[in-house]
Amino acid sequence: MTNSLPRTGQGFLSIILHAHLPYVRHPEHDSFFEENWLFEAMTECYLPLIGVLDRLHADNVDYRLTLSLSPTLISMLRDDLLQTRFLKYLHSRLELAEKEIIRTREQPAYQKLARLYRRFFLNALDTYQNRYQGDLLAAFIKHQATGKLELITTAATHGFLPLLNVSETAVRNQINTGIATFKASTGNAPSGFWLPECGYYPGLETVLADAGIKYFFVDTHGVMDASEQPRNGVYAPLDCGNGVAAFARDPESSKQVWSAKEGYPGDFDYREYYSDIGFERELDYIAPYILDRETRINTGIKYHRVTGGNLPKEIYNPRQAKAKAYRHAQDFIDKRRGQIDRLGATMDRPPVIVAPYDAELFGHWWFEGTHWLECVLRLASEKISSIQLISCGEYLTQQPSLQVATPAASTWGDQGYSGYWINETNDWIYPLLHKAELDMEKLANDVKGLALTPLQIRALNQAARSILLAQASDWPFIMKSGTTIDYANKRITDHLARFNYLHDSIRKNRLNERYLTALEIMDNIFPDIDFRDYNPSNVSAGYKPDKH
Repeated sequence: MTNSLPRTGQGFLSIILHAHLPYVRHPEHDSFFEENWLFEAMTECYLPLIGVLDRLHADNVDYRLTLSLSPTLISMLRDDLLQTRFLKYLHSRLELAEKEIIRTREQPAYQKLARLYRRFFLNALDTYQNRYQGDLLAAFIKHQATGKLELITTAATHGFLPLLNVSETAVRNQINTGIATFKASTGNAPSGFWLPECGYYPGLETVLADAGIKYFFVDTHGVMDASEQPRNGVYAPLDCGNGVAAFARDPESSKQVWSAKEGYPGDFDYREYYSDIGFERELDYIAPYILDRETRINTGIKYHRVTGGNLPKEIYNPRQAKAKAYRHAQDFIDKRRGQIDRLGATMDRPPVIVAPYDAELFGHWWFEGTHWLECVLRLASEKISSIQLISCGEYLTQQPSLQVATPAASTWGDQGYSGYWINETNDWIYPLLHKAELDMEKLANDVKGLALTPLQIRALNQAARSILLAQASDWPFIMKSGTTIDYANKRITDHLARFNYLHDSIRKNRLNERYLTALEIMDNIFPDIDFRDYNPSNVSAGYKPDKH
């Protein structure tokens, strides 16, 4: 890994992918619709991304990429039940692709696409089963060892920290449990941290510093509205005053990818996400591949391209879409070069363009996105390029002297603050979350010093798991976005009900081991959790148990 500074007229590009899904695991059901969120992301995003990294490694491309893996995603990727169900999911998709090849035998253009999907699913199965033996996390760890991929993490269940901040203990446990899960799973401590929803408030850097974190990300206005005007805009990080650096999202590179109107994924040649045979074929035909043989869902087999406007959807042309992705990658790099040329004349150091994205955009929502990303990394790694790819951790070793200022409270959500996570659709959950957190802290304090039985310790730890799971930012987000509202409501209320049951049972010393075991089986995340971390006196005393 080179530590050389770029030549005059050069600058840095740091691409960050944030991979996260909420903890959805239902052993009490034979199959469950929301588990498909994971299976679709694995098939269409994570496995293709591993393919990109494998090819770059095979070709000895000197790229840099940062990948944030959430603790809930890490846990699901390594869960035996979900691994078994994923294989069943892949085999069912293969069976459907074979069925489509037969059905489209008199439609050559469609049959060509059906064969493409069969190859796609076969490749996913081969990579998953044969190349990485069902362990996708091992694939990412392998690439991290090359020094070209930097792995970081986020809060335990992606809790929205600005709204959990009525309790410092809640914030600390989200952060510390997330880091502990990452360390136990990868063997390394992360130097960077993805704040859930990029949600920052002044003072959060203190908790991050205590956890050993060196840098985090904020949205553009988090740095632009900082306590002091940033001398270099969003193109150099700020030191929050305690050695923890805040990197801000570059609005130009963000708009090119995220914008619904101007972003690359909306191009007419790309595959249309919303055109799926799960909603287009006769129910009798598609029934074995949808939920309970009656609820239509995405199958991943899609035959049409975006096309544009209200025109009838035209058939998808993979070769044309792939060529467009390469041109868009060239355009992206050309625009970054233009930025660097403009910025270099005004800055006291080489600019760093920070481009963070949700990982699931690539391959899942934007089918060609992983190919675009691979082209971007290859183009930016060319020696003639004025751009030097870098991770933010690597940047800090090269540019140790930073401007000191405190970022402004901010998120990367709609309108830049907390409105998406607290509004008329979801504000009812926060008094309940705060009460449960307070009850847990009081309980942990009250049992301190008591001789607890193994059953009581198990119940206390399970109560702590329920608290973390109830705090996930995904559920209020879904309530606002209006997608699977009933499920989001049920997740919040179920986890709070489980906590309240455990809390009352512990208080009354009426624990039912059979029911406790059932809860441990259903919510088996964070095996090393320690309820003692919820004792506020441990936090104030700087209590940091070494669990690993």
